[in-house]
Amino acid sequence: MVLLIIDRARDPMFGKTFGERGSGVRARGEIQDFEKLRDKCLREGRLFEDPEFPATDISIFYSRTPPRPFEWKRPHELAEDPVLFHEGATRFDVVQGELGDCWLLAAVANLTLNQGLFYQVVPDDQSFSSDYAGIFHFRFWQYGRWIDVVIDDLLPTYRGRLVFMHSTEKNEFWSALLEKAYAKLHGSYEALKGGTTCEAMEDFTGGVTESFELKKAPPNMLKIMLKAYERWSLMGCSIEPNQQITEMELSNGLICGHAYSITAIRMVEVNTPRVNGKIPLLRIRNPWGNECEWKGPWSDRSPEWTMVSENERKELGLTFDHDGEFWMSFKDFLQNFTRLEICNLHPDSLTDDPLTKVSKKKWDTHVFEGGWVRGVSAGGCRNFLDTFWINPQYNITLEDVDDDDDDETCTMIVALMQKNRRCKKKMGLDCLTIGFSIYHLKNAESLPKPLAKDFFKYNASVAKSPSFINLREVNARFKLSPGTYCIIPSTFDPGEEGDFILRVFTEKENKMSEYDEKIELLKPDDEPKAPAKPKHSMSKLHVQVKESQEEKDKDSQIKDFFSRIAGEDLEIDCYELQEILNFALRKEFNFDGFSVDVCRSMIAMMDVDRSGKLGLEEFKNLWMDVRMWKNVFKNYDKDGSGFLNTMELRMALNSAGYRVNFHILRALVIRYGKNEKISFDDFIMCAVKLKTMIETFNEKDPRRLGKATFSLDEWVEKTMYT
Repeated sequence: MVLLIIDRARDPMFGKTFGERGSGVRARGEIQDFEKLRDKCLREGRLFEDPEFPATDISIFYSRTPPRPFEWKRPHELAEDPVLFHEGATRFDVVQGELGDCWLLAAVANLTLNQGLFYQVVPDDQSFSSDYAGIFHFRFWQYGRWIDVVIDDLLPTYRGRLVFMHSTEKNEFWSALLEKAYAKLHGSYEALKGGTTCEAMEDFTGGVTESFELKKAPPNMLKIMLKAYERWSLMGCSIEPNQQITEMELSNGLICGHAYSITAIRMVEVNTPRVNGKIPLLRIRNPWGNECEWKGPWSDRSPEWTMVSENERKELGLTFDHDGEFWMSFKDFLQNFTRLEICNLHPDSLTDDPLTKVSKKKWDTHVFEGGWVRGVSAGGCRNFLDTFWINPQYNITLEDVDDDDDDETCTMIVALMQKNRRCKKKMGLDCLTIGFSIYHLKNAESLPKPLAKDFFKYNASVAKSPSFINLREVNARFKLSPGTYCIIPSTFDPGEEGDFILRVFTEKENKMSEYDEKIELLKPDDEPKAPAKPKHSMSKLHVQVKESQEEKDKDSQIKDFFSRIAGEDLEIDCYELQEILNFALRKEFNFDGFSVDVCRSMIAMMDVDRSGKLGLEEFKNLWMDVRMWKNVFKNYDKDGSGFLNTMELRMALNSAGYRVNFHILRALVIRYGKNEKISFDDFIMCAVKLKTMIETFNEKDPRRLGKATFSLDEWVEKTMYT
């Protein structure tokens, strides 16, 4: 027998193939599994052609036609003996083409410095010799999961030469194919135009990237960089672009508006009559891989190298080629570059050799997926007090202070990333303006979940993102005292929709969770009132029906009508129930009456013997619920329009005894809402569905452990009927 274990805890994020349900990428055709597709092509004796990313102009540009005709060619049409790797993968295999994606190339060059990370992105189970079928695959981290992206090996060329990223070796193709897979992931090559090195570094590692403005570098900047290098972090740097000229070359050989990768940091022994000791030097690479290099102190063939012993120069692997790579002092680095990006590797990466030989320290991480939904959770920033509280909320408890911390504080890096915006460029959608705020919860046990408007009215944030900005990710490092905190991610303006992933890194292990209500069904009288003055107070809203003479008379009329409709068997089906309820409630509401679907769901909720009908006693119990739900709706439908605002749906459900979290609320609004409104008919359907599902679950979870076991038969029967 097949059993389903239904657990309220969220599943861990496993690797996915392109287009697979849960991958976050919607395929136009079938799910693409690399091994199955390759085996099929080998059996049929043909080369793979990717229908998801066709070899046409639309895969290159989305906003314009190509400036000249491109030809798509396979590697064996461009070289006699094509290989994926020529003497391994190195940073010199990455040369920029005509696309403005130097940010991507700088990250790719950095990736080659770590073999373990590199082969996670570029699997070594493929080649141009063994089992070649014109198909390759690459893996990228996307918003909490690894995605396997399949491509064919048709590449854009002009006059027999590759147009975009390529290797210095004419017959080496891993870098060109990697760029194509990344372009497919985002919809086109043009979608890769313009970005930050940290974006690509995170997609290659699943790490979190910190950005530093070097003009405002912290006093311990060198120490931060040395620790990062020791932990195999990926680092990139750049110079603020010139407003008039894109990628302008300066007199010192550096390029403005261009991304570089930092490939080494060393403390080098210098011996001169005046200076003796170690000085910090950085090895930096221009992804163009040509003679455009630094011309100042410690550049190729500069006199400073005479101060370094021959043995140490050999140890550094010093060469003076026109390869785009050069050395410079840390002092000159701070004076000439304006931005530094450090991608701290994900803790999982630090469990593999050779990383554990360098450092066994790793971050404690928490990852949450969420979204801003208009009318549900898109509250905007703190400037909009009336709606700020509806944003998603996350609770973290910092218990242990950092090692060797004289201030007795805890380091916490918060990274908020919006999802899938680059691939929406062709629809004219840019990144939302996003940020986050952090609040200290002094008496967390006594506070409501989620925090209500009044909390933010009387409490200021203790930390926040440096700014609200329209980048894919905004992050910041904080030093906080031990305690409980609430993190609120938001867009700047309310009503802006988008999905996000929130990642929190701490030095010590901590507890973190969504700060939201536990899903349960309570008595209506146990719920707080929301809409009356003062707004969001904790006074009670009594929605149970009072047994007045008027109500008794109405009940008597309904029962008489039931008897006439039910006939001799005193049972009613969904159509007869529809007639009774419409008779009872149409006089009170401006609505078209209940739909048959709602009435079917009501019968399923009350139908204990699975007869598809209700007897008088079952109807009486249902009628009590319907009257209570009606009272709740009328309390929140202030203008008598027959509709609720979706922002008030949570409060209305609370008044009816339902506790739901953001995920359930979002599902209800997507399923039953229209233009941020909920009709009376759909509100009743929400109440019926929630009650049925919660009670069904609780039947199988008598000890209230949050887990229930169903056989496949039971699960299908209950979900199909209810």
